[in-house]
Amino acid sequence: MHVARRLALTTVLSTLALGGLSACSAQVPAPGPTAESLAHALDGFDLSAVALNGEDASTASSELSTAFAPLKDIKHTTSVQSVQSSGEEDSPTATAKLKTVWDIDDTDVDWSYTSTAQLSYDQESSSWKVDYDPSIALPGLEAGQYVALKTSKAARGQIRGTDKEALVKDRPVVHIGIDKTRLDAGQAASAAKKLAKLVDIDAAAYAARVKGAGDKAFVEAITLRDNAQRTATDAKIEAIPGGRAIPDTEPLAPTRTFARPILGSVGDATAEIVKQSEGKVKAGDVVGLSGLQAQYNDRLAGTTGYSVDLYDASHHVVSPLFSRKPVDGKNIVVTLDSAKQKLAEKLLTSVDPASALVAIRPSDGSILAAASGPADRGLNTAMLGKYAPGSTFKVITALAMLRDGDTPASQVKCPAKLTIDGKEFKNYDGYPAAKLGTIPLSEAIAQSCNTVFVKGASSMKASQLTEAGASLGLNAKPSVGAPAFLGSIPDDSTGTTLAANGIGQGVVETSPLGMATVAASVAAGQTVSPHLIATPKTDPAPAPPTKLASSEAAELKKMMAGTVTHGTLVDLQGVPGPTVYGKSGTAEYDADHNAHAWVIAIQGDLAVAAFVAEGNGGAQTAGPLVADFLTGVQRAGS
Repeated sequence: MHVARRLALTTVLSTLALGGLSACSAQVPAPGPTAESLAHALDGFDLSAVALNGEDASTASSELSTAFAPLKDIKHTTSVQSVQSSGEEDSPTATAKLKTVWDIDDTDVDWSYTSTAQLSYDQESSSWKVDYDPSIALPGLEAGQYVALKTSKAARGQIRGTDKEALVKDRPVVHIGIDKTRLDAGQAASAAKKLAKLVDIDAAAYAARVKGAGDKAFVEAITLRDNAQRTATDAKIEAIPGGRAIPDTEPLAPTRTFARPILGSVGDATAEIVKQSEGKVKAGDVVGLSGLQAQYNDRLAGTTGYSVDLYDASHHVVSPLFSRKPVDGKNIVVTLDSAKQKLAEKLLTSVDPASALVAIRPSDGSILAAASGPADRGLNTAMLGKYAPGSTFKVITALAMLRDGDTPASQVKCPAKLTIDGKEFKNYDGYPAAKLGTIPLSEAIAQSCNTVFVKGASSMKASQLTEAGASLGLNAKPSVGAPAFLGSIPDDSTGTTLAANGIGQGVVETSPLGMATVAASVAAGQTVSPHLIATPKTDPAPAPPTKLASSEAAELKKMMAGTVTHGTLVDLQGVPGPTVYGKSGTAEYDADHNAHAWVIAIQGDLAVAAFVAEGNGGAQTAGPLVADFLTGVQRAGS
């Protein structure tokens, strides 16, 4: 009686690939390549290249593709872990262990599992075949079942003020649009136009969108804050055929305009954002679209949770397979003071040209307000505007002159006109004739004598102005925690350009934030590095080549006091509270003498810069903004 010898080989794939099952069965090829072919086929659920037992490849491929269709956009890979051979000599079999890994998101946590496939050797075809069963792709998977993923959103972090009050949080909104299931035939166009008129959007464009949408679509016209100011009431909306108002919440600031260029907005991810995210963001995700919401989206958004479950044909969960809890986003704390920001924005509402008002706390560099006017149309003029600072720059030139040997009492010449390298410079129209001639440097600041500072700048190296500006905080690489521009003072200017730089024209540029930083540095008695983000901590700004000395700041502050007591900013004397120090500035920017208007001011632990792109003069145009802002702050008691 013949006694069959059993094969008892257990080897890893690499061993099987090199040799046969054993010395006595060398004619039987190793099952490893067939297992590898199966693993590769499972990557795309296409088994056409795999020899199967029990099912044809087309039917098996269709079954698995259907079972995993809900996960079709998720990358997965299957690999062979081991192949274990067994069976009689004349009927060899093998067991392949396969590992499948699903890369569900961009974290290091993947869904992985091990499945088993049985292989049998077909003597007739001299080849290995896979005994087909759906469980080769997933343990426990049966015919008619499928796998699906369900996500659970993380709570988005809030942007908060330093008083812990959420500046951006979920607030009630209403999605207004046309529900085409509520329309009779032929009503779409007229209904869309009526709704468009009610919410003040382009009627023709909206009507076209409604007409092109499916018969069961809800076509949104606009999303509005759901508050007492909403004039498009539910009653008015629903009086229009198909009109609907769907309540919802969205992360919003206290008002529509509140620090909008800075805080940014949140909404559904655009196709461009999805593409650039390289898999991190998917269609339908709510993300930051601009401002801090976009810059710190990863921190604010948190991590979406999900569960992968096995379902039967009736869509009931058979068993849970894998899950991860959502991780809520973290908060961002900004230094903005809600009351000061609202006050600044209110003051700018009636300013027609581009404008900005910035307030900094000198003692710690916190940006308390950074408002850009309505004419800026969403641009962050307060922190990113680049403009000639005019005579407010004389504070910087004065510091360079102090370092060059002058004092506030130094007698300097203030002629009505001065020619440098063939170019004539003159004082502003209306400069007091009594203040011409030889005057103290402090008086040149108070009265804003151009010729003094033109002469001062042309008598030094450009690098001295650059260094003075850096000492007063105009750092080329600010550490604000948000996009910002503080200033640019080239260190290679010469001749008439250098002379013009001395009065804040030429090629020097700064922003309202930059000039507020100059005032803050004078007030603090040291170089101030402004910041907007309290958390997470930002990298410190590079130290200036020469730090501002407290004695230098004291001399500058003393000179700025004269501007208010008897100089160009006497109107600030009416501001209640502590002494106000300031400097006005006007920067002509074209041949028609159109000019930027500036004022910087200090009061207590508050430094302010106001800017209007087109004005009659710094004191006349920007001065009232500063006066009203400081007065409002004092009356509020903060």
